[in-house]
Amino acid sequence: MKNRIKVYRAMNDLTQADLAEKLGITRQTLIAIEKEKYNPSLELAFKISRFFRVPIEDVFIYEQE
Repeated sequence: MKNRIKVYRAMNDLTQADLAEKLGITRQTLIAIEKEKYNPSLELAFKISRFFRVPIEDVFIYEQE
């Protein structure tokens, strides 16, 4: 699943470490999600979208194969 976390991080002037801490996850987990190597749980995906105050569809883009 594609995502725009890096874009939203930049817009909010946050480092990966800053965002990971605020979300209660490790920086390594955030890196894996940003690089699309790992899909977050539904709960974490909603937590990320709520943090940035945008709809979940704005952060995560589902592409059918």
